[in-house]
Amino acid sequence: MSTHDFIAIGLGPYNLGLACLTDPIEDLDGLFLESKPDFDWHPGMLLESATLQTPFMADLVTLADPTSPYSFLNYLKESGRLYPFYIREMFYPVRSEYNEYCRWAAARLRSVRFGHEVTSVEYDESRGRYTVRAVEVATGESTEHHARHLVLGTGTPPYLPETCDGLDGDFLHNSGYLAGKAALQAKESITVVGSGQSAAEIYYDLLAETDVHGYRLNWVTRSPRFFPLEYTKLTLEMTSPEYVDYFHALPEDTRYRLEAEQKGLFKGIDAELINGIFDLLYQKSIKGPVPTRLMTNTALTEASYDETSGTYTLGLHHTEQQRDFSLSTQGLVLATGYRYRTPAFLEPVRDRIRWDRHGRFDVARNYSIDTTGRGIFLQNAGTHTHSITSPDLGMGPYRNSWIIRELTGREVYPVEKSIAFQEFGAPEGMVA
Repeated sequence: MSTHDFIAIGLGPYNLGLACLTDPIEDLDGLFLESKPDFDWHPGMLLESATLQTPFMADLVTLADPTSPYSFLNYLKESGRLYPFYIREMFYPVRSEYNEYCRWAAARLRSVRFGHEVTSVEYDESRGRYTVRAVEVATGESTEHHARHLVLGTGTPPYLPETCDGLDGDFLHNSGYLAGKAALQAKESITVVGSGQSAAEIYYDLLAETDVHGYRLNWVTRSPRFFPLEYTKLTLEMTSPEYVDYFHALPEDTRYRLEAEQKGLFKGIDAELINGIFDLLYQKSIKGPVPTRLMTNTALTEASYDETSGTYTLGLHHTEQQRDFSLSTQGLVLATGYRYRTPAFLEPVRDRIRWDRHGRFDVARNYSIDTTGRGIFLQNAGTHTHSITSPDLGMGPYRNSWIIRELTGREVYPVEKSIAFQEFGAPEGMVA
């Protein structure tokens, strides 16, 4: 059985971008394994009005190779949508269109295998290669593949608060919102719990139709206010090679403190959406009180479900007033986002992976996590080592350019080293 240069596990936008960028490299043989039957990026949140929070140039390939046939602009050209997009004069693609673009790219790639769920990864010392075992989901047939390197891109699964462990009823996580929306709107009351963009998008979507369905709508957020995503240009320089260098070199405890402080730089709400919510509330208030409540500084501490009445009782705590209260609701949406979990299939090679003192991957500057420093590479899941650049779509091509350089031993795509006007660290000695 042949040995691939690398096997990439999981096919979100980052590994899909890697597939596109490695496709034309004749002397680099990669295989991409994805458990889903096809590409579908957060299908439960593909609302008609939702756009990306990054410009169209932050596609799969452009910031690494502007000439790539896998660019978003080439997708628009081939689908006959380039001129409408041009006339639209907006940098931010509709999220559903971005998903269609990714599906278009995935369908063109020979190296992608959908419907293959990886079950274990082992390392053969004598041959210097990894053995990746998988199951074809459709048939149950086992497959075995070999490679000298791995690239992990399994993404982040939906996260539910501990207070909701074992909670009964038909509550939704934001990842399943669209599929459950119709049933949700048949209820007398709906509560959205969450602080970020997904919570805001769902609240706006439900608010727009309160008059049609007649439900009461609540939005509960632990944040002290509805934080806008900070998107000023000098702040955006934090998605730069220089800031990655600076952040990665900081002590581990400092990086973890900054990781917690910087969530508003990539988990905030689009300012235009915040304003849109206010405008919609104002428009609806002209006819009288709007059947909605927005509650800040409010943490979810308990949750229970009464099957007889079909009602949730939420135990809530106001963090500034230190006051407990409860809320009754028939519909519940937990817009609590996603959180990385170490894949179980890595257990056989756990001793080949570097771990930090917090039990998370110790990700090297070159995105490797194994003890050799060039065997296993990580996509995303590195905000504790690479800061806000880790989940940023625009930095995906940069990271993939770096990984490709590690895999090939040469710089196939130029890897930027200096793009920022500002300095992030203290200079040495006296400054003139």
